[in-house]
Amino acid sequence: MKRTSLYSERHAVLVEYLRELRVLRHLTQAEVAEAIGRPQTYVSDVEKGKRGLDLLQILDLCDAYDVPFPAFSAELDVRLKKLEKPSKRGRHKASKP
Repeated sequence: MKRTSLYSERHAVLVEYLRELRVLRHLTQAEVAEAIGRPQTYVSDVEKGKRGLDLLQILDLCDAYDVPFPAFSAELDVRLKKLEKPSKRGRHKASKP
């Protein structure tokens, strides 16, 4: 299947988690935007997956959501591991001498 998104499934997991944090904190996109010094459309584009994020931008969002980065990173890691496909047994069998 051809991917229609600019970013990967991993990016989709990241932005969905960020959106969940905003909703859990009962914050509007406008409130988050004000907290990080960006326009509301920036937050909207992030949540739609239309915008890439660097580490510093993620740190700003963590601050706005009052989530320590290590906790954010650990939860994101758990979510990303769920995307991993199980290895296929026997695919790389060692040859017998």
